[in-house]
Amino acid sequence: MIPDPLAGAPLDATLLRAMLDAIPARVVAVDAGHRVIDINAEGRKFTRLPREMIVGQHLSAMVGPALYEATYRPLHERIFERRETVRLEHWVDYPHIGRRYVQEHFFPYVTGSGPVQAAFVFVRDLTELKVHEVELADKVRALQATESLKAAIVDHAQAAVVVADDQDRLVEFNPAAEAMFGYARDEVVGRTAREMLVPERLRAIYAAAMASLRQGDPYRLLGRRLQRVAMRKDGSEFPIEAVVWVTSVGGAAYTTATVTDLTASRAAAEQIERQRDQLRQSEKLSAMGSLLAGVAHELNNPLAIVMGRASLLEDRAEGTEMQADARRIREAAERCGRIVRTFLNMARSRPMEKRAVQLNDLVRAAAEMLNYTLKSHAIDASLQLDPTLPELQADADQLGQVVLNLLVNAQHAVTAHDGPKKRIVLATRVDGGEAVLSVSDSGAGVPAELAERIFEPFFSTKPEGSGTGLGLSVSRSIAREHGGSLALALRREGDRRQGARFELRLPLRDSAAAAPAAGTVTGSDAAATGASARLLVVDDEPEIVDLVRTVLEAAGHRVTVASSGVAALQRLREARFDAIVSDLRMPDLDGAELWRAVRVIDPVLARRMIFVTGDTLSPGASAFLGDTGNERLDKPFRREALLAAVQRTLARRGEERT
Repeated sequence: MIPDPLAGAPLDATLLRAMLDAIPARVVAVDAGHRVIDINAEGRKFTRLPREMIVGQHLSAMVGPALYEATYRPLHERIFERRETVRLEHWVDYPHIGRRYVQEHFFPYVTGSGPVQAAFVFVRDLTELKVHEVELADKVRALQATESLKAAIVDHAQAAVVVADDQDRLVEFNPAAEAMFGYARDEVVGRTAREMLVPERLRAIYAAAMASLRQGDPYRLLGRRLQRVAMRKDGSEFPIEAVVWVTSVGGAAYTTATVTDLTASRAAAEQIERQRDQLRQSEKLSAMGSLLAGVAHELNNPLAIVMGRASLLEDRAEGTEMQADARRIREAAERCGRIVRTFLNMARSRPMEKRAVQLNDLVRAAAEMLNYTLKSHAIDASLQLDPTLPELQADADQLGQVVLNLLVNAQHAVTAHDGPKKRIVLATRVDGGEAVLSVSDSGAGVPAELAERIFEPFFSTKPEGSGTGLGLSVSRSIAREHGGSLALALRREGDRRQGARFELRLPLRDSAAAAPAAGTVTGSDAAATGASARLLVVDDEPEIVDLVRTVLEAAGHRVTVASSGVAALQRLREARFDAIVSDLRMPDLDGAELWRAVRVIDPVLARRMIFVTGDTLSPGASAFLGDTGNERLDKPFRREALLAAVQRTLARRGEERT
């Protein structure tokens, strides 16, 4: 008969044996001769042998002679002579079982000042964790037995271990639990787990779950990974994962739980989800850009025709009642063109390109684009623009995006607020060396404590699904890249007015040296043009060709037309031209290919090509236009812009001669 190593132990030996058998890790006790003196239930399950066939066996019989000699025998001096605690984590080839990845802890057991009587070995099988690279909660390795064994079993557990009796009073609370919950062990032992560790709002549910366990676990909670909410000493709540089991000793039930804090893993999951949302938003923006490009191209051709013909009709009807009607048609078409251009500017992605920009024009364009939305929500949008505001050196596309973001935010704030009046005011002024745009609304306003947080990426005060939380963050970045600032103007003390007011400030330096905006005809340009020129107009849209020819011939130029790039090359073989006006996108030979062919035939003429484009947002087209340095005319264009582009191009003849 094999002797029982726990015989003659204190009265809690039965509880100790039950607790050891309940531990979901293998626990083996070996003596100084490396013979097994005890093994728990998990160890017996792993070896598939009854206790009687294991106790008394030499350790080499369990792990194999080779592994014993290479790994375990060298540990004898450290454990039994130097009394060290040893930790191993390695692959082990077990006889008749196979290769497993395990974490092993060897703890010397000493009574008083005598020699080491035994070594406790705690073995955790981490094979699945290693193979699938999944961080799983550490298994609890021990529960309280005697004070001398407690440090070797419970206190060394990496997971929080909490033990409660059948009255829910805490009887064990290991150091990991102290660190997790913020309590010292003495503060909680003897008090109920429900009172100390469970949020008040969840205590009724917790009591019902514990009652279920005492009634035989009908809901099968034992042994499962349960995700719950726990409470720290400071009252804060945090997510946990707990594995619970019940041990009956002397008619009393002890509930043991190993607890893992899920705060970090939840935060990581939320970060991944935010990144997925960002990716989805990026994909949406990319799709929107492609859609806008196609829509713009289809709209810009007829808009260019309407604008051009209305302008010609306005001149021909000068002095008649019809002139006013023609002007209204032209102005409406120009407004449509500005709205389309604003949409394109939002979707365009390219490096910042500073040029002379009139801030008032950008404000008007944003207000026009949102005009229908503002009116449909009964919002009174007022523009108070300083007519003396100088031009800025800025990227018109990026600055237009900032203005639009501010106006959209104001519209959302006013719409969400049940105030007596829905009002937005956009005002510009000069303040010292800065141009200032203020956007004020009659909404609920922004609390002072959120004045800076609203500029953080992904922070939003709007309801979920109403925004990405990027608008103000991107807008402030653009303002700073231009040497300016964007801030929420806080209310002065005692000011009871509602709403918010954002101020965009941009430097006016270098504005005086700004180049003339596109479409402006200067005296030097006009003087350099000389007499009428011979021009070649290339476009696959007959109405566009006819419009351009009419405008240029009215200005005194001689015009030859071609309906394609191939036809244009034929015209170039038949005659000489002073400049070429060509559409960029054509079916057979597009504008870029035509330019390359002209550069071979006549390099000087290639520098005098003007490209007309509907702005397809194509990166290749944008790169091409930037590389050539030639004039570019965006559809829909005004007659004056076309003539100015031709004049600037013809002015190069003088530069080429010198």
